[in-house]
Amino acid sequence: MKLTDTKVRNAKAQEREYKLTDGHGLHLLVKPSGTKLWRWRYEFMGKEKQMSFGAYPETTLTAARGAHEDARKVLAGGFDPMAVKKDLARGVVRTEAAKVQAITLHPFRDLALDWFAWWKVGKNARYIVSMENRMAADILPAIGDCEIADITPAQVATLVLAVEARGASDVARRALQATDQIFRWGITRGRAIHNPARAFRPRDILKSVEQQNFARVDVRDLPALLKAIHYYDGSPVTKLAMQLMALVFLRTSEMIEGEWSEVNWKEARWDLPKGKMKGGRRPHIVPLSRQAIAVLHDLWNYRQGDGKWMFPGERANKFMSNNTILKALERMGYKGKMTGHGFRGVASTFLHENGYESDYIELQLAHGPEDSVKSAYNHAKYLEPRRKLMQDWADELEKLMAEGLAASKQPAGETSVA
Repeated sequence: MKLTDTKVRNAKAQEREYKLTDGHGLHLLVKPSGTKLWRWRYEFMGKEKQMSFGAYPETTLTAARGAHEDARKVLAGGFDPMAVKKDLARGVVRTEAAKVQAITLHPFRDLALDWFAWWKVGKNARYIVSMENRMAADILPAIGDCEIADITPAQVATLVLAVEARGASDVARRALQATDQIFRWGITRGRAIHNPARAFRPRDILKSVEQQNFARVDVRDLPALLKAIHYYDGSPVTKLAMQLMALVFLRTSEMIEGEWSEVNWKEARWDLPKGKMKGGRRPHIVPLSRQAIAVLHDLWNYRQGDGKWMFPGERANKFMSNNTILKALERMGYKGKMTGHGFRGVASTFLHENGYESDYIELQLAHGPEDSVKSAYNHAKYLEPRRKLMQDWADELEKLMAEGLAASKQPAGETSVA
């Protein structure tokens, strides 16, 4: 009798390994450890061979039967399924007939490259290069030649741990995310039936990293966050503050103490005196993107009192409270997930991953040398490439915000700038 999913699921480990047969050589090998492996015994040119179709439950009974049926077609065409599989994994197709018959052999590399061609449309050029490099360096060397249905959670975990071992824990997390995306895409198109990257979370296998001082979302979560800010129904000044904070890389205290006299409209820059910067060591220049200028124009309409502060608070002649942005984010459902300061980390991660010069990024984040001479020299250093960096980031935010709004069922309303 053929196997049923119930029989496969309930098969218990015994002192010795044993088989549960399904017909035509397909069987489930149950190991003493409890591992359940799909195997197919067949004969080619007088020799008995064995082919693997993955492990249960990652490879279901239905999937194993499908792979088995396809492999039998290859055998019926006069070819050794195992040899053809190895050839195709190396990109070798010896005959046209083998190419036609080997319909069962679907290496993960093919799925990943097809996903990448679909995914990269409309993405930032540097983001595309970053993802392509991640796939080429970490993902494809590890599992690219594996049959999609054969890949196990353990193989994905090994991939991720190998990246972590070289001291790149954040890149390891992103490799797992990318692998997860590829499998999910494959499932929706009928090219994969399970997602081994979803069998565990990063914290299940990766070492704990040093606790970040400020919670922040991932870049992939920005569309939803930017949409939430767009629909924020609290104070319009608070809404504009969140939009500007996403654009300018400043610390919360540095931004909310902004004064209109510091804005150079003609040169599109915001000059902060050193007394307002962390440590008070040096002044800081923020090149203003088109989107940042638009937010500032909207803010101008909400001046209060003597009009000194860019972000007036509830009390006359006083700037916004340091907790205002944090409380607004909590109100939107981001408590413990995002802070005002977190926008700096998101921007830094994105820009570093997309190939921007580290010196430009660190200077724009107001990270720099303690030496006073170097500080004075770096005050306006790299201003033009930093201006491009800021505009590129603003354009990326605008694109991500559009994605968030497109996914919303609410009326689109007024177009936001960030």
